[in-house]
Amino acid sequence: MAQEHSKVAYQVMWNRMISVVEEQAQALVRTAFSTSVREAGDLSAGVYDTQGQMLAQAVTGTPGHVNAMADAVAHFIRRIGRQNIADGDVYITNDPWEGTGHLHDITMVTPSFHNDVLVGFFACTAHIVDIGGRGFGADAQSVYEEGLYIPIMKFADKGEVDKTLVSIIRGNVREPDQLIGDIYALATCNEIGHRRLIDMMDEFELDHLDGIAEFILDNSRRATIERIAALPQKAAQGEMTMDGFDRPITLKVKVSVEGDKIVSDFSGSSGLDKKGINCPLVYAKAYACYALKVAIAPEIPNNAASLAPFEITAPENSIVNALHPAPVALRHIVGHFVPDAVYDAFDKIVPGLVPAEGAGCLCNFQVSLRPRMDAPAPENARRSEVLTFNSGGSGARPEHDGLNATAFPSGVMTMPIEATEHAGPVIIWRKELRPDSGGAGKTRGGLGQYMEVGAQEGHEFDIQAMFDRGEHPARGRRGGKDGAHTTIVRSDGAKMHVKGKQFVPHGERVIMAFPGGAGYGDPSERSIDLVKRDLARGYISAETAASEYNLSAKDIAEVEAAVAKGGVL
Repeated sequence: MAQEHSKVAYQVMWNRMISVVEEQAQALVRTAFSTSVREAGDLSAGVYDTQGQMLAQAVTGTPGHVNAMADAVAHFIRRIGRQNIADGDVYITNDPWEGTGHLHDITMVTPSFHNDVLVGFFACTAHIVDIGGRGFGADAQSVYEEGLYIPIMKFADKGEVDKTLVSIIRGNVREPDQLIGDIYALATCNEIGHRRLIDMMDEFELDHLDGIAEFILDNSRRATIERIAALPQKAAQGEMTMDGFDRPITLKVKVSVEGDKIVSDFSGSSGLDKKGINCPLVYAKAYACYALKVAIAPEIPNNAASLAPFEITAPENSIVNALHPAPVALRHIVGHFVPDAVYDAFDKIVPGLVPAEGAGCLCNFQVSLRPRMDAPAPENARRSEVLTFNSGGSGARPEHDGLNATAFPSGVMTMPIEATEHAGPVIIWRKELRPDSGGAGKTRGGLGQYMEVGAQEGHEFDIQAMFDRGEHPARGRRGGKDGAHTTIVRSDGAKMHVKGKQFVPHGERVIMAFPGGAGYGDPSERSIDLVKRDLARGYISAETAASEYNLSAKDIAEVEAAVAKGGVL
């Protein structure tokens, strides 16, 4: 029988479990076919107790995946039925409402057995490049158009893979080898997590995880509640507006600190959009919880108990609580703005803690390439789907500048040019930081990027734009200035929209400027040395140094002379 353990032993086990799920996540990074997983880290991994409560999550991964997946395993247990759970099973779904918010994420769950007894579950999620339908974009008007729906079901039954399911998936997607490869990678990473867990249980002579689960959840809950109790017990309203698809979208939230919990109520937010930017509550909840947790308790590990004190409510069929069959493919666009809305309220409760607004949603686009149709194409021209993840700048923090070309709140990494061009006949002609895009302030907003994309000779393509901040740039906080807004234009001058599928003829390119983060505090309070440093590095122009920061013509000339001589500031 398993023996009782000391608090020190349980703490060691807790740390070990976090390392187990991190190894699980890294196995997925190493084996995944999709560049979005391998290069951008758009994934999550976690271990759960027998009730479906998340005990530990990998550091690698996104809040949207992890915090949404925290609720998913309980759905798997309910749908599969405890009596049908067996050793060797692997379960699968891409259900937007019981998974991670849209059809382009596949979640897989594997029961973990030790000595023929169920001791827990491993789960992981990854974004996949294609799921059929209209493709990854906002153009659909219902979830039925957005791709193949896989209900919660068994991918493998006692070790036997469902070949019929595999055939159905392969027959409905544009990149079948890549997708099936990703599914097997997900299953494999769960298996690796299981093996490491069993090694730990053998080492510590554990027959079950009940003791360590109670230790993790009790301590996490207590620590989080202590942080909440120390806050001012009051409420405040927050609000922000984003571009939407063809009309603006407004998020409204009331954040209330209420003793042992924080309640975020999104009543008053916009209703459903006719296009696929709607956000299921599970995903909005993931980012609202994340925003508050990193503000008040960033060092407490993520698990079911540390997330539980953050309650999220929203009216049904609002933009942040979209019900079936609303189109939700680009739910991340709205979801990634949820923290900015929450922080607009929380800054009124605890001033001087949260950052200014940043780019918000990822600056993603997907390119659907094909042989040119206006003239004969070369024999080597081919069809291909290339998805690339990119970022604008993050907002300035009270004591630090915003990060350049860094995604907040998602944490998804920008894909390297080499990986993108390796995925298909696409050419990235330009990718560089965007000077003057970070809002001025005592601390400066992070810079956005310039990107220019085209296709190899003999190809034309459709680009699925998934941008925002075209009309509503990041807002400065406490006297800081706004960040630069998004622009997108075709090389022949044709107007383009920040969202939607748009055709690019043979020989043309798409020129994009991604948004900057906003500034924090009065720009006149910024250190002159930091202004000079920014000018020397090319982060700001001489005009901005003079107009926003009052840098003298003499100082500007000195900096420019030093740079010309190869000096570094």
